[in-house]
Amino acid sequence: MENVAVELKKLIREVPDFPKPGINFYDITTLLKDASGLKKTIEALTEKVKGEKIDTVIGIESRGFIFASPIAYMLGAGFVPVRKPKKLPAEKVSVSYELEYGQDSLEMHKDAVGQGHRVLIVDDLIATGGTAKAVVDLVEGLGGQVVGLAFVIELTFLNGRSKLNGYNVHSLITYDS
Repeated sequence: MENVAVELKKLIREVPDFPKPGINFYDITTLLKDASGLKKTIEALTEKVKGEKIDTVIGIESRGFIFASPIAYMLGAGFVPVRKPKKLPAEKVSVSYELEYGQDSLEMHKDAVGQGHRVLIVDDLIATGGTAKAVVDLVEGLGGQVVGLAFVIELTFLNGRSKLNGYNVHSLITYDS
């Protein structure tokens, strides 16, 4: 698995000073356009949770959708999108959470996760952990059980895992600074 991570890391473009000076942006579009890299990413993320009984895979808007849907397919599970406000048509639940520069909100259909559903949460990146923790709160608020969280990239220097203590957190590629 480590060799796969090294190989995939080479496919990610680093963009300095985006979206503002001092920020190094890890652009996964270069990974996504590489057929082999995309396939290996999905397979490696799926492998991390293989053997777990998972009813539902949740993808966090928007890049989480790219990975969560095929993972759900490979696991024989359903897929649920968690979206920004005003994107879902039916009755929904929402959660607000703090960002380093303000507040944001996410929504999920109220009937997307049922009591005792075993859920995997997937996104492209974990940074401070605020978004992932907000989705955990949505799932648990509906009676679901978070089996794990899976990310393509983890920015370890931002310590996002600390917000997810007690949960199985998986990442493929890490950046330490």
